[in-house]
Amino acid sequence: MRAARLIKMVLLLQTRPSMTGAELARELEVSERTITRDALALSEAGVPVYADRGRSGGYRLIGGYRTRLTGLGRSEAEALFLSGLPVALREMGLEDAASAARLKVTAALLPSVSDASQSAAQRFHLDAPGWYHESRTPDLLPAIAEAVWGDRCLRAAYRSRRDAEVRRELEPYGLVLKAGVWYLCARVEGTFRVYRIDRFSSVETDGDLFERDPDFDLPAFWEERAGQFARSLLRAEVVIRVTEDGARRLPYLTDRVAAREALAAADPPDGEGRVTLTLPVESPEVAYAQLFALGPDVEVLEPAELRKQFADSAERAARLYR
Repeated sequence: MRAARLIKMVLLLQTRPSMTGAELARELEVSERTITRDALALSEAGVPVYADRGRSGGYRLIGGYRTRLTGLGRSEAEALFLSGLPVALREMGLEDAASAARLKVTAALLPSVSDASQSAAQRFHLDAPGWYHESRTPDLLPAIAEAVWGDRCLRAAYRSRRDAEVRRELEPYGLVLKAGVWYLCARVEGTFRVYRIDRFSSVETDGDLFERDPDFDLPAFWEERAGQFARSLLRAEVVIRVTEDGARRLPYLTDRVAAREALAAADPPDGEGRVTLTLPVESPEVAYAQLFALGPDVEVLEPAELRKQFADSAERAARLYR
């Protein structure tokens, strides 16, 4: 533990001209007295750590000293590729590995570009969860993430949509964070499936490794499966007339792919400039909530029950504002 801290201290001093004892203590999560002892130990080991006294003093490396202890370990290298996803790193338990990887890369850079990581961090940040959504890290996520990184088989208990618990032998291939919700892409008896991680009630591994399919492409698999899932929800249809402005806004209020396909298949605008189209929707209730935002830019033709619901709402609104 102390050896790792000493190495990190050297790397920190290598990336900056000077650091105070308080700054080092904060970075290394130890006391300033421990920093003093560590600096002495490094000096005795031949690392030229120099302590400047006084109010503006601090610790620095002298003589242009540069360590060669900058080789990345596997976990650090893997975490480095996720370093733009701080929430994901923290929830998977990889935050420390990413921090060490970034520090090693910074230490290996020339002084003229040593601020590249800080510069990039101030110009790009990914906030994965959606608005008005309080995300909660699944308790079993770190254990599942460890199995994913290590290609280790999992024995898992999973709650289905009907709250029935089933047990599965999984080969965990990859993790996906979608709008603040974590999913596991796994192979089960030769078939790839998707599981919500917050539905796992228990996971365990005996250390057995599985052989990954070299042709498996996680982004492509997720895109295809997500598209299938979205289309599977569209079990009903509505017939509507929309204005030009309504047609422009429709893909942003309903399923985007379904709306664009329906608009592309629609006949040309009628004499009033409205387009009639058949739109796949999840249900009439969901369609009401989505289409209501279009106001007078949409007219529902079918089903009759939904048309009556819109008509009743329009009458109530007219009485309210009359």
